[in-house]
Amino acid sequence: MKPLFIAICFMIHCCLFSQENGIKNLDGSYVAIEYILQDYIRIPSVSGNEKKAGEFLKQICRNNELHITDFGSEDGQYNFAASVFPLSSQKPNIIFLNHIDVVPESKSELREPFSGNIEDGVIYGRGTIDNKGAAMMQLYGILEAMKDENVYNSDYNFTFLAVSCEETQCDGGVAWVHKNYFSELNPVAVLGEGPSELTSLMEGDFKQQVFGISVVHKKPLWLELILEHGTNGHGSITPLTYANKELVEALQRLTRKKPKAVYNDVNIKFLKDMAEHNKGVKKVVLRHPKLFRPALTPQLRKHPELFSLFTNTITLTNIYSNSKSVNKIASMAGAQLDCRLLPETNEYEFIGMIRKRLKNDNIKIRVIKKMPSNEISSTNTVFYKNLSGAIQRKYPQAKTMSMMMPNVNDLGSFRAKKIPSYGTLPIIFDTEEVRSVHGKDEHLHIHSLYDGADVFENFIKKMSREEI
Repeated sequence: MKPLFIAICFMIHCCLFSQENGIKNLDGSYVAIEYILQDYIRIPSVSGNEKKAGEFLKQICRNNELHITDFGSEDGQYNFAASVFPLSSQKPNIIFLNHIDVVPESKSELREPFSGNIEDGVIYGRGTIDNKGAAMMQLYGILEAMKDENVYNSDYNFTFLAVSCEETQCDGGVAWVHKNYFSELNPVAVLGEGPSELTSLMEGDFKQQVFGISVVHKKPLWLELILEHGTNGHGSITPLTYANKELVEALQRLTRKKPKAVYNDVNIKFLKDMAEHNKGVKKVVLRHPKLFRPALTPQLRKHPELFSLFTNTITLTNIYSNSKSVNKIASMAGAQLDCRLLPETNEYEFIGMIRKRLKNDNIKIRVIKKMPSNEISSTNTVFYKNLSGAIQRKYPQAKTMSMMMPNVNDLGSFRAKKIPSYGTLPIIFDTEEVRSVHGKDEHLHIHSLYDGADVFENFIKKMSREEI
């Protein structure tokens, strides 16, 4: 009987250990969070094809005793909420926002793009970081916080909100949720995509870790330029002017112009925060950016990823024509521009500036997509304070700083409704991990899943003790 008794005790121990340290899988067994992520990655969910991955994720949430509310059930419109309390409670709701969809695989992948393989403590596959890995950090943080009885006495609800088509900004994702279920969701604050630890990505004499928290992002404005010209015919006879030539000349006038640096409250504060991690003259310049603007701006231009926070950008992403033949002159030429505007920029004035620079009245400008202006979220809220505190609890020597993000994400739709919204991925990246996002062999260290989850767990516990 003794061997049988030992075996039973061992099985009980394993069961209790896994329940305390894992997450309930589809079959009811408890597994480590990286294995849930592994299965999630293995379900391809390129934008517009989210249903299968969304059903998997929703069932995981249901198995772990979260209250499910559906906000759409089809590809391109698959959204759901998984909450500590039912949404019908109408408790003020703190949202953990993530998206199910991923970008298509890269042609230069060295590994199978949806493998989810784990090698030497690193997990690989499309969406490992953006945004499936981040979603796992949020979910595990919520589930771990639910072991604290204070969460069930909280004045707040805590909701994991998974949406479709963030990458393409279609109307079936967060826009659909806002249009049809905003009052049911009852959000008072939102946490979503944002910056990670910054020092490995920036210059400076850093004596401690610095984590960014985004409070606003630039506005995307996607434009199409169309030029139709009556000239067509055989390519062997070159006319004085034709559509492709005119459009290329106009685009050269547009793109060769150096963008103007704009100093606003958000990026000035960012520079002043960075001053604390520099010495000597550089520290003085960063502390007084407007005073030293003539010297500072050329230096910022040398770092496009940083200068993007100080300017409206115009990126030429596509050029095309209506001719598929090498020896036929096209009668129509077109181009697409991905413009990213600072929050205070007026879209109509910006389009007017583009028209002026093109110097060709025959070019028609069509707006493909624009987003509403998003309010800058205050850093003087209990949500920002407790998020910053949760990061510093996990990383005791770290500082946090508010900042603007150059890329768009779904937080903007909540900011447009004046809901305080903060972006963060509270982990320490290495440069290779950062470069893999939307690139080849996207990957993440497994320990980062737990580091990020710890921050979100700490944040929820802090908010659970707050009174409204």
